[in-house]
This record gives sequence, structure tokens and C-alpha cells, in this order.
Amino acid sequence: MTTHSLAPHELRTTTGIAAATTDLSKVYGSGDTRVVALDRVSIAFREGEFTAIMGPSGCGKSTLMHCAAGLDSPSSGSVCVGTTELSTLGDRQLTALRRDRIGFIFQAFNLLPTLTALENITLPPTIAGRRPDQQWLDRVISMVGLSQRLDHRPAQLSGGQQQRVAVARALASRPAIIFGDEPTGNLDSRSGAEVLGFLRDSVRELGQTVVMVTHDPVAAGYADRVVFLADGRLVDEMAQPTPDRVLDRMKDFDTRSRTS
Repeated sequence: MTTHSLAPHELRTTTGIAAATTDLSKVYGSGDTRVVALDRVSIAFREGEFTAIMGPSGCGKSTLMHCAAGLDSPSSGSVCVGTTELSTLGDRQLTALRRDRIGFIFQAFNLLPTLTALENITLPPTIAGRRPDQQWLDRVISMVGLSQRLDHRPAQLSGGQQQRVAVARALASRPAIIFGDEPTGNLDSRSGAEVLGFLRDSVRELGQTVVMVTHDPVAAGYADRVVFLADGRLVDEMAQPTPDRVLDRMKDFDTRSRTS
């Protein structure tokens, strides 16, 4: 297994799998307070695909994303990004992997207020001591429509524009995979649709891999597939989703939970 510091190209794999979990379990507490957040979840996120993770509140979808992204450690099972098993990495190596090979988009934007849009976008490679690929960076900035806003600080941007900056920042280092945790949760419907469109375009036009946790059937409709969790387990999957089909499936889960 790979245990050294990872260069950007090293996690490209010929398997077509950007990240995968095998028999992944996460347990919090013990005894009477024991909670099984994930129960032996095995899932692969294929390269160049947009996957949405859905399920009722408390089903484990955010825990799955956090473990797959190396933000949390599983109780048992394994997580791989590319061909690298995360449990083989030390803290410094795991930090480098998250910085260099994983992009994050959060509901709260997480931009630094004293930096311009461009400085926020290029922060990950700057921290790593690398110059961004200018041609790639120009393409990303053009795709998200920020060319005229690069010298603005977050306070001078709308919520939708701030999230565009966050999307561009996640794409800037050309990561193996991007994880989004309710990335449109703080946006109005128009701004949310723009951001989701950018994520979909990054998959179709740039070959990016995106995994998004969402509760919104409309957001899930932008994905190539939706996976459904319930009670910490992977229970269903839908290819080529539409908002109506996703909503019907979620209603079905609600009906089952009320009658069980």
C-alpha cells in the first residue's frame, strides 16, 4: 500500500474508481448510548460520475461522506481513494491527501473573508507550495462565471457567487474527487440551480468526480445516480434520476418507516 506523501498524479487509477468503501461501519458511544451510524456499507464512486447520497435524517449519509473523504475514521472496514487505503496513512500524509486529491464544498461556503475570490480559489495549491495550472484555472473560472469578480472579497459577493468561488476552489487543484455536503442548502433556488449546473458541467466537461449529500430531490436530479441510505445501510440505487422519481422513492421510505 502507498504510505508516502502523494503527488497529484499518483491517485489516478486505471480501475475507474475514484473512491470506495468496503464493509464500512461507524459506531458512536457504547452500551445504552451506542449508535450505529454506518453498518457495513460497501460503495464505489466511479470516475467522471456525479453521485448524490440521500436518505432520512440520521440515516448516516453525512457520516458516509466524512469517512470516505478522510475527515472521520471508520470503526471498521476500509476506505480507498484511488488505490490508496486511507488507514495506511499517517496524520501528515492524510492531511496532504485531503489537500491535494480531495475537494470539499460545504453549505457554509467556508471562504476566508480577508482574501479575494481569486486568492480563495487558489488557496489549496498555495498552501501546498505549488503554482496552479493556469490553463486549468482559467477554464474553471470561466465555467463558473467568475472572471469579472476575481478581485472581490466574499463580503462583496452574493451567496450564490460565494458558493461559485467555493466550487472553483474545490476544482482548482484538479482533485480525484469532490465531496459536497448540502452545497446548495444556504442558497435560493436560482443560485442553487446555477451551482448544481456547474457541478454537473465539471463532471461532463472536465471529467470530474462529484459526490454530494443532499435531502433535496431537485438537487439529486442533477446527478448521474442516487444512492439511498436508511438506518446506516445502503438500501437502494437509482440511475439517471429525475426529481419526481427521487421524491417518489423518498416518500416510499417515509411510508415504510411509519409502518415498520
